[in-house]
Amino acid sequence: MSTFLDEMVSRAKSHKQTIVLAEGNDERTLKAAEQLLNQNVADLIILGNADEIANSKYNLTGANLIDPQTSQLREELANELFELRKHKGMTIEEAQTLICDVLYFGVMLVKTNRANGMVAGACHSTGDVLRPSLQILKTAPGTKLVSSFFVMVVPDCNYGNNGTFVFADCGLEVQPDSERLAHIAVNSAKSFRTLIGAKPYVAMLSHSTYGSAKNDDATKVVEATRIAKELAPDEAIDGELQLDAALCPDVASAKCPASQVAGKANVLVFPDLDAGNIGYKLVQRLAKAEAYGPITQGIAAPVNDLSRGCSAEDIFGVAAITCVQAQNIN
Repeated sequence: MSTFLDEMVSRAKSHKQTIVLAEGNDERTLKAAEQLLNQNVADLIILGNADEIANSKYNLTGANLIDPQTSQLREELANELFELRKHKGMTIEEAQTLICDVLYFGVMLVKTNRANGMVAGACHSTGDVLRPSLQILKTAPGTKLVSSFFVMVVPDCNYGNNGTFVFADCGLEVQPDSERLAHIAVNSAKSFRTLIGAKPYVAMLSHSTYGSAKNDDATKVVEATRIAKELAPDEAIDGELQLDAALCPDVASAKCPASQVAGKANVLVFPDLDAGNIGYKLVQRLAKAEAYGPITQGIAAPVNDLSRGCSAEDIFGVAAITCVQAQNIN
């Protein structure tokens, strides 16, 4: 386990949260649940066929096993879902059907304060996981969009925060315009401070540094930087910066010596999803970095989406991070 994940587990244990694992039919989820319970990381609600989960090979003593199809909570949660969504045209019959879905049931547990967060996505698409989250929980106060980030822990790395970075957005926003990119930057700074506990230095990445290239793509990042600084004047945010200027002090001193971010960036904001997704996977594979995510930011309560290729260890890590996010909301 990495130092970062050790820290997440330690913080999760210090103020235990209740986390919904919505995919109790998935063996990786149950393996992660056993580990979370053994290490006393979180209180767990596991959704699915309760009899099958209880009879699995995993020791899940202490978990609350709930089958949305038969739960005594089903009617109450359906009625609450109907009240939340009737202004959008939802009927009570539709609410009663949706509440049988583990994702809607799980999000309603969070909405009604029966749980503090949810982890899903091992066998559901990102759209399926986020749809009920946005419909029911909505965005956090003062937040205009939901985005995602990875925590990257790079071994033997002198850059960033002792080799630890936040990369955003690598999972959700495909082609953010300047305003959306600015919000991603501000939210990523908050996420870095929440999880890493250090001062964020946010680099708005581009193929251009301080006007070295003149084109629409570079201009988008320049404008995003301006908006981000207006949104969060106390944060260290700068751009547009090429990656080497963002990370390397010698390059920064040559290209942009007056920048408060260049040469010490630990939050890297990519201009689009292509760049972000390629960037984090390059670092993960070539530098053998640990990649934790995608972690969502901007939802009123933490709901995190897993990759469908995730391992039990990935689920364990994301659940611990979700606990820390929830601690900073509650």
